Amino acid sequence: MNVTRKDVDTLNAVLTVEIKQEQVAPQVEKVLKDYRKRANIPGFRKGNIPMGVVKKQYGQAVLVDEVNKALQASLNEYLNKEKIDILGNPLPVPVDEIDWTSETFSFDFELGLTPKVEVKLPNKKSVVRYEIQADDAFVKEQLERLQKQYGALVPTVELLPDTELTVGVVFEGSEENKSATFSVKELKSKKALNYFKAATIGDVINHSTKGLFKEDHVLRRVLGSLPQKAIEISFTLQECNNRILADLDQDFFDKVFGKDVVKTATECNEKLKQDAMGHFETQANQKFVNDMTEYLIDNTKFSLPDTFLKKWMQTAGENPISAEEAEAEYTKSERGLRYQLIESNLIQENNLQITREEVESFAKELLKKQMLQFGRTDVKEEELNDIAERILGNQDEVKRISDQVLSEKMRQLFLEKGNIKVKKVNYDTFIKEAYKK
Repeated sequence: MNVTRKDVDTLNAVLTVEIKQEQVAPQVEKVLKDYRKRANIPGFRKGNIPMGVVKKQYGQAVLVDEVNKALQASLNEYLNKEKIDILGNPLPVPVDEIDWTSETFSFDFELGLTPKVEVKLPNKKSVVRYEIQADDAFVKEQLERLQKQYGALVPTVELLPDTELTVGVVFEGSEENKSATFSVKELKSKKALNYFKAATIGDVINHSTKGLFKEDHVLRRVLGSLPQKAIEISFTLQECNNRILADLDQDFFDKVFGKDVVKTATECNEKLKQDAMGHFETQANQKFVNDMTEYLIDNTKFSLPDTFLKKWMQTAGENPISAEEAEAEYTKSERGLRYQLIESNLIQENNLQITREEVESFAKELLKKQMLQFGRTDVKEEELNDIAERILGNQDEVKRISDQVLSEKMRQLFLEKGNIKVKKVNYDTFIKEAYKK
């Protein structure tokens, strides 16, 4: 087999593979002899079929199959030997007709070459890394939420903003036994509010979903999903309750944090602050990595073999797609592909390879955190090892955890080498700035 390369440009090339008939002939002969032993052809006893008949019936099909095998082997060997990095897979150049009696077969394959990527760290323009503070207002709000959650429900006839209305819900396509709870302050419609103020237990209130609640998520919670258009809904008032805040006593602390973990109001506030800071850190870290990723995609300039990739995508999946569908798919996936190449460069340049030991250690830490959530503080190393071993026996889990390890390594790299602007904010400011809400 002979393979030659012709560069079209810096991102595209054509490989020509020549295979001589004599090179595949021994394997073709071997396969045909095996066919002769096993084939069932009317008029001949099994195992006594003349080779000429076997060749006439199966010869070309076997030749095509062996040539295809030789082609694939030649391509793989050449790409590995020459260390050619490609995107997608080699695409055969279509030919009108192949003369299978020829002494030499020649096939062309298009290649999409991996571009050279140079990632510049530190980044020219700084990227914000938020440090979210759990201020006194946030801690107070969380404490009040927990006091409401563990407090007592007291029936009322006077509707206050925090009064909870429990209703039976009926609308087109709903089940009659469905019920939901929402607070008075979540209502937007003054008309609906006046209806509920005048209602007594068992009364039915009809209203359109349009303009009923201040937020869509409340309507989704009440109906189970958001309707595509406004619909009529019937509420049967079942309960009106005010929540009396739970006392800050040991019973409350034990319900919220576990037996004897917290014993005073001061310790309670400090624990809420610590827990919030841990949650905030996770959110801030993810936002920072996302922003650095977007910055690098936008500011690391390199070209891709677009035309080749769109053509390759038409046949890469289980089912072929049209050129228009490939164009749309490429538009959606281009940024992801660009980051894969950027990430690959960062891994290589900064030696960020992941070891089995790192994956196992990360898996154990995840297990410890999960067990702590269920109050397990006495987990032995032997138990962790056994569970981790079972998890890592699943390749999908290995891939998932490896991705998390790599993401953490990338974050550490960005912190170490990136141009970063630290910004300390409270949680509300973070949400407004980070997600433009």
